[in-house]
Amino acid sequence: MTSDWVQRYQDNLLGVFGTPFRCLDHGRGTRVWDTEGHEYLDFLGGIAVNVLGHAHPELVQTIAGQAAREIHISNYFTSESQIGLAERILDAAGHPGNGRVFFCNSGTEANEAALKVAKRASTGARTRILALEHSFHGRTMGALSVTWKSRLREPFLPLVPDIEFIPATLAGLEAAIDDTVAALIVEPIQGEAGVLPLPPGFLAAARDLTARHGALLLVDEVQTGMGRTGDWFAFQASGIVPDVFTLAKGIAGGVPAGAMVTTGRASEILRPGEHGSTFGGNPLATAAGCTVFDVIRRDHLIENARERSAQILQVLEGAPLVDVIRGRGLLLGVRLTRPVAHELVDAALAEGLIVNAPDESTIRLAPSLILSADDVVEFRTLWGRAAEHVSGTN
Repeated sequence: MTSDWVQRYQDNLLGVFGTPFRCLDHGRGTRVWDTEGHEYLDFLGGIAVNVLGHAHPELVQTIAGQAAREIHISNYFTSESQIGLAERILDAAGHPGNGRVFFCNSGTEANEAALKVAKRASTGARTRILALEHSFHGRTMGALSVTWKSRLREPFLPLVPDIEFIPATLAGLEAAIDDTVAALIVEPIQGEAGVLPLPPGFLAAARDLTARHGALLLVDEVQTGMGRTGDWFAFQASGIVPDVFTLAKGIAGGVPAGAMVTTGRASEILRPGEHGSTFGGNPLATAAGCTVFDVIRRDHLIENARERSAQILQVLEGAPLVDVIRGRGLLLGVRLTRPVAHELVDAALAEGLIVNAPDESTIRLAPSLILSADDVVEFRTLWGRAAEHVSGTN
């Protein structure tokens, strides 16, 4: 049975992801089951997407109900859910009435829109766009231009010009930002780089320096947004307001959706006809997004993210193979004592636990915001078994 789906996958899908670990059949809450009936505790959440877990009854009801009404309309029209989701995002960001939202379908598209804002703002000598070393902003040509890993960029050169990568340090910021910079794009926590938080004070300094020199500050919240880090958006912990921030992943609980959010002068840069999206902001995705926001608020899931994070930190303190834990809320990176992350992922899967290895020495945890205390207790057991297996085979 297993070899059947593997062969069908390899025969019919483009091999950019490699061979999948399992063929999953269904999920409920924090659990998923594969086509052979094996159950897994999901501590990856679709890579920070399934903020309400799997098959959340209210999200299912919303999607089914909206599909029976209308799934898609063109952007010559709007819908109540499109307006309502924009209002919810701006309210959560703390600037209702002082921002604008552009809807798209993914994180890379949201970052493409943000980069178009930056390019449109480029005038005269102000042409440089800065990104951080170890950044990841997407795989389309513009977003790829501000993604750090050379092995991802080099096969597709030349990309967008005037992009520079700077170290994620206060000294690097001060040395790079001047009146020739159009924009700086940053992730508050660099998820694909192994869950690397920015240094203390970095975002505040970035806000101060970009404002002083007339540059835009773009914050990529694709992985950190939607309550994952213990705030609606990770930049809020620094007390700043970026000119632009981007969202995707958890915004609609698994329905493909993304958003670029602008404030102040950034809201006036793109003119009618200069950007668009056929599917962006469609009624199905935005109705799902409204339900996601409403459930997170009503069920205090941001507070739950903080509580479960503290519990996970306690569980991992002194656990086998654990060296250092990075990140915030329910986006955590566990640096291992040895470079055995991929072996640990395989061993965890065999025990019934889904985690991810962004590099050889780090395990990434991004479970759903509905995670329970009992789930974390079970996580401790499964982690221990997987770590014991890896330690015994090395």
